[in-house]
Amino acid sequence: MLGVVLLYVGVVLILNGIARLCNVDQKSMAVFNVFTGVLSFVVNIIAVVQGEYFAAGTGLLFGFTYLFIAARCLFNLDGRLYGWYCLFVAINTIPLAFIDPTTFKFIDFTVGNIYWVIIWLLWGLLWLTGFIELVMKKDLGKFVGYLSVIDGIFTAWIPGFLLLINMFPK
Repeated sequence: MLGVVLLYVGVVLILNGIARLCNVDQKSMAVFNVFTGVLSFVVNIIAVVQGEYFAAGTGLLFGFTYLFIAARCLFNLDGRLYGWYCLFVAINTIPLAFIDPTTFKFIDFTVGNIYWVIIWLLWGLLWLTGFIELVMKKDLGKFVGYLSVIDGIFTAWIPGFLLLINMFPK
């Protein structure tokens, strides 16, 4: 299921980045955030029912992110609380980068695990930009749009596709 969700996380990150870089209206941006947020939410509720709490807990960080982005775009909500949520998630990405989700221990440094370290830290950086912009009120300009596109391609779309075809490195 991770590959499926990552594929859509990839496309929504790419589209969010393009929307920011090209000044696309917020309501248009909300649509794919709703799709991806609902997909992530449903898949991770199924994971909870199956007893996969680690996967669900980390996956719901994404689901709530995209649902909040969609709500913010549709209803013009104050972004400060979302910014604080982004800081919470960014902090969590640091230990998550180094925990093996199958053993819940410190990772062995295999090629696949090193990729996950980099992926989690890049996601954390993107979430941190939400805190910096929305709470600290520092405009990071086009950097966030480009980071979102890069994260979408290299941390979600490609890994998601490789997971779907059983070719993600171990």
